Amino acid sequence: MLALAGALLLSGCASGGGASPTPSADACAAVQSATRDIANGAQNTLAAAGTPSEIEAKLKGYSERILALAESADNAAVADALTAVDEKIAEASAFVAGLPTNEAGEIDAGAIVDQQTAIQDAASAVKAACG
Repeated sequence: MLALAGALLLSGCASGGGASPTPSADACAAVQSATRDIANGAQNTLAAAGTPSEIEAKLKGYSERILALAESADNAAVADALTAVDEKIAEASAFVAGLPTNEAGEIDAGAIVDQQTAIQDAASAVKAACG
């Protein structure tokens, strides 16, 4: 369902110019909102400091959602920006897999701030690409 919604929303991002900016602006606003939700979810997952396998499983779900948006994008710049968000989520997942854990098997949340920032920066680039 998300892929269908994304396809409908992203189709307007490709239609630049024209007298009425509403379809493109609405579509881009929807893409930006979905991207923000996914990026925030990924960052919150990192901050939750669960076990590496729990975090990786959740990040995989966010990666699938952002890739569905990227695959349905008609605008190459938007698709590239969405793919960059996925790359940052994948980097965070790989980073988490290599982190040492405490006796309870949990990761120190303070060690992942850079990963959260990278995801947020990539998500912010979607706005610029869509705009």
